[in-house]
Amino acid sequence: MTAPVIAETADTVTATASAPAPAAPPRRRRGLRRRPWGLYLAVAVVTLAVLWALIPGLFAPGDPLTGVPADKLLPPSAAHWFGTDTLGRDLFGRVVHGAVHSLSGALIAVTVGLALGTVLGAIAGSVGGIVDDVLMRIVDVLLAIPGLLLSLSVIILLGFGTVNAAIAVGLGSVAAFARLMRAEVARVRRTEYVEAAFGSGATFFAVLRRHVLPNSLTPIVALAALQFGTAILAISTLGFLGYGAPPPTPEWGLLIAEGRNYIATAWWLTALPGLVVVAVVLSANRISHRIGRGAR
Repeated sequence: MTAPVIAETADTVTATASAPAPAAPPRRRRGLRRRPWGLYLAVAVVTLAVLWALIPGLFAPGDPLTGVPADKLLPPSAAHWFGTDTLGRDLFGRVVHGAVHSLSGALIAVTVGLALGTVLGAIAGSVGGIVDDVLMRIVDVLLAIPGLLLSLSVIILLGFGTVNAAIAVGLGSVAAFARLMRAEVARVRRTEYVEAAFGSGATFFAVLRRHVLPNSLTPIVALAALQFGTAILAISTLGFLGYGAPPPTPEWGLLIAEGRNYIATAWWLTALPGLVVVAVVLSANRISHRIGRGAR
C-alpha cells in the first residue's frame, strides 16, 4: 500500500512543478504616468504664460499703464476678468503684460546659474585635487548664505531693476548647479568607456568634450527646469519687497505688493496675481519632475 501512495505523491509533485506559474498581477502605474492630465495641465499653464510674454497684445490689447478713473476698484466681471486697480487699470491686462518681466527675469536667472555653475562643477569634477577642494569650499560658502540674503546683497551692489534682480537670483543658484555638475562629472569619469577612451590615447580635453560633458548634462537640464519655477518665485518676492522693477511696471511681485493695502476691500488685487504666480511655479515644478524621472 505504501508504493501506490508514494507514486501518486510523486505524480502530484511532478504535475505541480510542470504547471506554469500564475502570472504576476500587473504593476500599477504610479506618479505622472497614472495621472497624465496633471502633466498636460502643467504644460498648458506654462505655455499660456509664455504666450502672454511673447504676444501680450493678443490676450490683453489695452494699455496696461493707463486706466479709467471712473472704473477704479471694480470686482472681477465679464468686462474685467481680474477686476481693476486703484487707478482704474484692468488687472488682467497688467498680469498678462507683466509676464514678460517675470519670465524673462527667470530665464536670465537660470542662464546665469546654469552657465557659471556648470563651468565650476565641470572644472572641479574633471581636474580634481586642490582645484576641486578650493572650488567646492567656495560653493559651500555660497550654500551657507540664505538665498534671499545673497540676492539682496547682490542687488545692493548692482542696483534695482528686473535684470539686476534676475542676476542676483541666478548667482544664488550657482552653488546648486556646481555641486550637481561636479558629482555627475566625477561619476562619468569612473565609467569604463571613459577609461577606454583614455587608454586609446585620447587627450583629456577630447574625452571631456566627447564623453564626459554630454553624459553629465541630463540631470542639469532637470535642475534648470526646476530652478525656472524657483526663479519666478524669487523674482516675484524681490519685486514684492520693492527691489525689482519700479512702478508702474506691471511685474507680478509688484502687482501683489500694490494690492496688499486693499486686501480687505479689494481682495482681487492681491489674490488673483498671486494665484497666477502659484499656478506657473507649480506647473514648472511638475514639468521639471517629469524631466527628472525621464533622466533616471
